[in-house]
Amino acid sequence: MFFVDAAHFVFGTYLGCLWCFQRLFVRAASGRQRFNVLGAVHAITRELIAVTNTTVVNTATMCELLHKLAARGLTGPLTVVLDNARYQRNAVVQSLAQELGITLLFLPSYSPNLNLIERLWKFIKRRSLYGRYHATFAHFRNAIEETIRDLPTSTHPNWRLSSPSISRPSRTSHSWPREV
Repeated sequence: MFFVDAAHFVFGTYLGCLWCFQRLFVRAASGRQRFNVLGAVHAITRELIAVTNTTVVNTATMCELLHKLAARGLTGPLTVVLDNARYQRNAVVQSLAQELGITLLFLPSYSPNLNLIERLWKFIKRRSLYGRYHATFAHFRNAIEETIRDLPTSTHPNWRLSSPSISRPSRTSHSWPREV
């Protein structure tokens, strides 16, 4: 099972949060260039398969990603979970997926928290963009590509696909108030 989504990284300054007594000035890049990454992350192995460009993410990019997924030669049914973007839900993509033997599973509208790849995009932004100055678009793009390239295929201690678990005491514990 793969989770698919696109991230559009805009060349500029991504500020982190900082509290201090003295005002800090951060250098900022100028420009409106975008680096697009259409990615598919495997739910178990956390392997990322991506198609990148600097123009737009459209039907052709989605078809290229589907061809990359089919070329992996995975055994068993291949299911792709995606949102309702137009370039993912059109007839061309759906017919290609059926031809390649890929099942498309569309998430409900306005539910990005159900797409596990969103956690990966957050990790990439935090690792390569937040609080860093990139003088040129080439440096900006290289920082993102380096973070993607360094992602391991098994587990990584700094990002997780599953939601963080909330530990609660059991009902037999004395920390919960008694019901009357």
